[in-house]
Amino acid sequence: MIKIFGIKNCDTMKKAFKWMDANGHDYTFHDYRKDGIDEEMVAEFVDALGIDLVLNTRGTTWRKLPDDQKESLDDAGKIKLLAENEAMIKRPIFKIGDDWAIGFAKKDQAALEERLK
Repeated sequence: MIKIFGIKNCDTMKKAFKWMDANGHDYTFHDYRKDGIDEEMVAEFVDALGIDLVLNTRGTTWRKLPDDQKESLDDAGKIKLLAENEAMIKRPIFKIGDDWAIGFAKKDQAALEERLK
């Protein structure tokens, strides 16, 4: 079973849904804003994928934080911040059985397709 985590109205998420549907992949969706998110869930993402992949440092929410605040955060602090600001989590995150994948750039799509075969 495939589970996708993210925010429903995100353009990247919409592309991922469309791609999954077009390729005949069944999935369930967990919308952080509707279904919720907590530190435990974020920690699971980080354990599986690493904080550097999960934390979206290119987004405006992260970029608006003061540099001294960003620099002072350890992994636990980043996990707490992500649980409080779900828009800072890179999207989408896929759970495929016991395996995990993140992102939906062209290279990510190719890797995802291999995992779904």
